[in-house]
Amino acid sequence: MNPYLAPGLIVVILVTVGIGVYGLRFARTTSDFLVASRSVSPAWNAAAISGEYLSAASFLGVAGLILRYGVDVLWYPVGFAAGYLALLLFVAAPLRRSGAFTLPDFCQVRLGSPTLRRLASIFVVFIGCLYLVPQLQGAGLTFTTVTGGSYAWGALLVGVVVTANVALGGMRAITFVQAFQYWLKLTALAVPMIFLALQWQSDGRPLVTPEAGATFPVATSVVIEQDATVDGVPVEKGQQLSFDAGDPVPAVSTVDARFGVDWLLPGGDGSLFATYSLILATFLGTMGLPHVLVRFYTNPDGASARRTTLVVLGLVGAFYLLPTLYGVLGRIYTPQLLMTGRTDAVVLLLPEAALGGGHLGRLLGALVTAGALAAFLSTSSGLLTSVAGVVFTDVLRAGRSGSIRDFRLATVLAASVPVLLSLYVSNMDVSRVVGLAFAVAASSFCPLLVLGIWWRRLTDVGAIAGVMAGGGASMAAVLITVLGPPLDGWLADAIGQPAAWTVPLAFLVMIAGSLLTSRRVPRDIGATMLRLHAPESLRV
Repeated sequence: MNPYLAPGLIVVILVTVGIGVYGLRFARTTSDFLVASRSVSPAWNAAAISGEYLSAASFLGVAGLILRYGVDVLWYPVGFAAGYLALLLFVAAPLRRSGAFTLPDFCQVRLGSPTLRRLASIFVVFIGCLYLVPQLQGAGLTFTTVTGGSYAWGALLVGVVVTANVALGGMRAITFVQAFQYWLKLTALAVPMIFLALQWQSDGRPLVTPEAGATFPVATSVVIEQDATVDGVPVEKGQQLSFDAGDPVPAVSTVDARFGVDWLLPGGDGSLFATYSLILATFLGTMGLPHVLVRFYTNPDGASARRTTLVVLGLVGAFYLLPTLYGVLGRIYTPQLLMTGRTDAVVLLLPEAALGGGHLGRLLGALVTAGALAAFLSTSSGLLTSVAGVVFTDVLRAGRSGSIRDFRLATVLAASVPVLLSLYVSNMDVSRVVGLAFAVAASSFCPLLVLGIWWRRLTDVGAIAGVMAGGGASMAAVLITVLGPPLDGWLADAIGQPAAWTVPLAFLVMIAGSLLTSRRVPRDIGATMLRLHAPESLRV
């Protein structure tokens, strides 16, 4: 076992808890716990948003998808980063000027509908849980990969630390924690990548997709994890196969991966519909993620919210260059993952695989693992804060005058469901499940926010109908994808990547419903729109 691993993980946990305790000194009111009293500067907020946004899907999942599928999945990091451009253009400043604490609060401010508020609360909790479970699953995967220990212990460890941090310090404390964790994650990927690039250069720049096919760089033993056929030969679960250096990497029937030229070319076996659907989900889904939006409530004003978003674009864009490179080099140094299917582990295993089991490889491996832990902690903290805020205001009905004790109870309640679910789910594809969360967000909150901010004629009936049509359809698609039987053909694309039809459906139903109920346009719509769009300097 890597001797640097345990000290590195302990340091990350202690620093995380320590910064949270430090932030607790500034958390005295309910506003501190919910929105940090709206006093976070753009620089701090941008680092904190980047820290919570760059999740297990970003740190582990993107590299795993690149390793397995190649160029065709570059839309994931591109879409994850580009989503902040839409957020900057359409939502950031008006949302801050609304004065809301949560997304259901915004629904109340804009349309004054208790029914819409309750519906928005349901979607916040669903999206939060759908996004939080893969973070805990990634923690369990990391714990199993690097220590050989139980998956459940890794998921529980992150769940307990995050719950304690949020319950004790709320938004004020986790702002400091997430800002620190962004720079830790960037360092954890950037420093090893320098050495990995030098090692690749020293090895003579081996091709990522050689004409003769992928080969093992060193003698390797692979344990098959389920009954399959390997290059047409049946093998049983648990059977160990040994390969010498230079042996070709065989195809395993139970692992979906691309080889040769297919890895370098877009399209592959997927349809154009699925690609456009993925682009739409990631580009529009960001503006509907509750844990991202809640951070814009912490800025002092609308101008600060816009500056924050601009900085986030740069920070997130710089980060996403690195997981892509890990996936590329993984084709050379960790091809055995293409046989086991555990491609999400490439970031964790690559430093030692490429640099050897000496002190340098182990030290960099420990650094990457510490970064992975930071990814789980920061994103889980943001998700839990947003869900706890909704449970606090809309389930416990504590309102803005509720006590800090009520918020802590809401945090424990919000954490319990995803932690328990994560214990029973260990084989999900992290990035794909997170992509489904983006589809639900794009089909529910994105139309509601865009039309609510920019269209005066939106009504509560239209908004409810649109959220139920688009959001409900995407939610059903998620449940079928995760829990239902395997699908094929056009139905697999439509259900597996639903955003291409659920987002237009939500917009169309919302617009049509509002036009049919035009008498329900709020009477104070003029004052509300002025409040959303007028600069704070006018003091209207």
